[in-house]
Amino acid sequence: MSAAAHVPPPDRVVNGPTPKHAQLREILRRTVERELPPGAPIPSERELAQRYGVSRLTVRSAIGKLVEEGLLARVRGKGTFTAARRMELQLYLMSFTDDMRRRGLTPTTEVVSAATEVPPTASAHALGLTEGAPAHHLVRLRHADGVPLAVERGWYHAGRAPGLLELDLTQSLYAQLAETYDVRPDQAWQTVWAEGADRETARLLGMRAGSPLLVFRRVSSANGDPIEDITSWYRGDHYQVTMQLDRNTPEPGQPPHYGGSR
Repeated sequence: MSAAAHVPPPDRVVNGPTPKHAQLREILRRTVERELPPGAPIPSERELAQRYGVSRLTVRSAIGKLVEEGLLARVRGKGTFTAARRMELQLYLMSFTDDMRRRGLTPTTEVVSAATEVPPTASAHALGLTEGAPAHHLVRLRHADGVPLAVERGWYHAGRAPGLLELDLTQSLYAQLAETYDVRPDQAWQTVWAEGADRETARLLGMRAGSPLLVFRRVSSANGDPIEDITSWYRGDHYQVTMQLDRNTPEPGQPPHYGGSR
């Protein structure tokens, strides 16, 4: 018998040397890549199990691998979808709200927590606060068209934005800083890195713990006065970063100047 006889048909899961979850994974991969547009729902685990004559555990394993690869995305309470094309995350000062609207998406914000408390040493130093001075601490979950995209954990200078936590924190924070305090962030230092989602961040974003994230820490100032120290965790399956590079060398001992998208 030729080796070709052992290759399962492209649309069936059969008994053989190749594990069933691996066969199903490749069937789903072909379907996603050739037939389904970005953001399309895939059939439920029960439907797939019945269609291909396998257990739901096999289906769950196949889907889980494709989620890890970024080909599929689970949305808590809604199901599993083909992954949307990654959005270009260009580095400039713009609110998340304005950025999503510019893309034709509907932004919404969920306030996870808000309190005025003493920040950690690194944030106090970034904001120019004396030891023990309080700052506003704000944690928000940002959505676009109902999909959770980013978790933001930020510290804000309480002296330059008194009563900040009494504002409508589900709206653009930059717009309210401008309207209420006449504070308009105009410069920022930003650091970018990658890490796996911890359990709490993964829960908020509807992902598995350990899923890839793009992380941005930014310290923003207005007229030379620091106002914000924020770290944001963006879903790695929805974003990619684009930068324009040149051969200019920053001053010795100084980091390059970045803006950020918020």
